[in-house]
Amino acid sequence: MKIGVLALQGAVTEHIRSVERAGAEGLAIKQVAQLDELDGLILPGGESTTIGKLMRKYGFMEAIRDFAARGKPVFGTCAGLIVMAERITGQEEAHLELMDMTVSRNAFGRQRESFETDLPVKGIEETVRAVFIRAPLIESVGEKVEVLSTYKGEIVTARQGHLLACSYHPELTDDYRLHAYFVDMAQTYKQSAQNQ
Repeated sequence: MKIGVLALQGAVTEHIRSVERAGAEGLAIKQVAQLDELDGLILPGGESTTIGKLMRKYGFMEAIRDFAARGKPVFGTCAGLIVMAERITGQEEAHLELMDMTVSRNAFGRQRESFETDLPVKGIEETVRAVFIRAPLIESVGEKVEVLSTYKGEIVTARQGHLLACSYHPELTDDYRLHAYFVDMAQTYKQSAQNQ
């Protein structure tokens, strides 16, 4: 199992470490051609506007849309969630427009309002340790999107088929179970593709 982490910005090495702890091979992705060898792709945190600009500059927009259109799993964390959303509050243009959701940037406030919490996530036994840093919020989702967790009534983890997104940074803790959940998604995709 090969899981790539888009290496334009953000906590790339931490994601790779979590992927490897979850039993898959983690790869830093810097070129579009590398996408072909992957079973799944993680879009890490950082600054969503900057990530969007870099993705456009290096040809990743269409390439990742094609990757997702083939049914390959994509997982966005924090800014990666914003990049995956079809709609961004207060912005005319979204980025990849993969998931049927409306997101709000920096919904939990600035850096000083960052916090950690234990979060129940549907499909994962026991709570997941979640680090929120200038976190975005999923304001609303379409009917194909399953809400996996909420914090104080607000949606912070969601899944739409082979697409997964969360508002927080699971890679900044020793808890790699959300990465393991994503690796399972990629494993399921790989098996179904082999059976076709």
